[in-house]
Amino acid sequence: MEVRENFLIYKGLPVFGRVSKPHFRREAKEYADKEACFIFVNEGQFSVRAQDQVLAVDPKTGLLAKCLNYFYELSHAQQKVGNGVDVIGVLLHPPIMEEIFEADLSLSTHQVNYNLKQVHIDALLNGFRQSIAILIDNPELADEAMLRNKLKEFVLLLAKSSNAPSFVDFLSALFKPNHVEFKTVVQSNLYSSLSVDELAQLYHMSTSSFKRKFNEVYGESPKKYITQKKVEKASALLKVKENRVSDVAYDVGFQTVSTFNRSFKSLTGKSPSEYRLTQTA
Repeated sequence: MEVRENFLIYKGLPVFGRVSKPHFRREAKEYADKEACFIFVNEGQFSVRAQDQVLAVDPKTGLLAKCLNYFYELSHAQQKVGNGVDVIGVLLHPPIMEEIFEADLSLSTHQVNYNLKQVHIDALLNGFRQSIAILIDNPELADEAMLRNKLKEFVLLLAKSSNAPSFVDFLSALFKPNHVEFKTVVQSNLYSSLSVDELAQLYHMSTSSFKRKFNEVYGESPKKYITQKKVEKASALLKVKENRVSDVAYDVGFQTVSTFNRSFKSLTGKSPSEYRLTQTA
C-alpha cells in the first residue's frame, strides 16, 4: 500500500477525503477551524486517542470526532504486523452546515457528553461510504450540487441515530468540545507513549505552557513525574512471573525496552530483571 491522499472540495474547504498509509506509529490530527469529522475504515484497524478517551476503529466501527486535537495510533503489536490503513473521512465545517441547512447553529444550546464516539457502520452508512468512494475515485462526478446533497444526506443519517431534538441540535453539539480537566488528561494518558510535546498538543497548549501548568499542578516536571509513575506500575507488573519484561515496558508506555531498562534502574537501582529476582525469589 502506498501513501495516498485525495480530497473533494466544497466552497473552498475539504469535505470528503480518502487517505491510505502503509505504516505508522502515531499520527496527529489537528483541527483547522472548528471542523468535526467522521472516519470510515476501509482497511486495517487502529485507535484514536483524545484527551481522556482511546477508542478502537475498524471497518465495522466508524468514529465521530468533535473539533479537537487527537492522535491516530497503532499498538505495539499492530506496529509489528506492519499492515496499512485506508480510511474515508467526512469533514463537517460550521459555515457549510449553516448554509446547507439554512440555520444558525449558535442558537442551539444542545450538548452531548463525548468528544469521540464509536458508531456502528450499518447498511445505510456502508452504502454511503461506498458512494463517497466512487466520487473520490471519479472527482469529475463530484460537482457542487452533488457534494452539497451528500453532506446533507450524511448529517441526516447520523442525526437519526442520535438523541438530539433535531438535526440542527445534533450539528450544533458537534462543534462544542467538552472541557476536560488538566489532571484528567494527564492521568488518562499516563501509561501511553506520548511525549511531553504530544501531551501538550493533546491539551491544545504550547509545550512551554504545558510544562508550567504541569509544575503548578504536580509540583515537578512532567518527565520526572510520568517516568516515576511508569516505573511504579512496571514494578507491580514485574511481580507477576508470566509478564515478560519487554511486554511490561510497552504496557507502561515506554517506546523501547532499552529506555525502560535505563529509567527503571535509574529509579530503583536495579534492572527490571534484577528487580524481578528479588520479588520472586
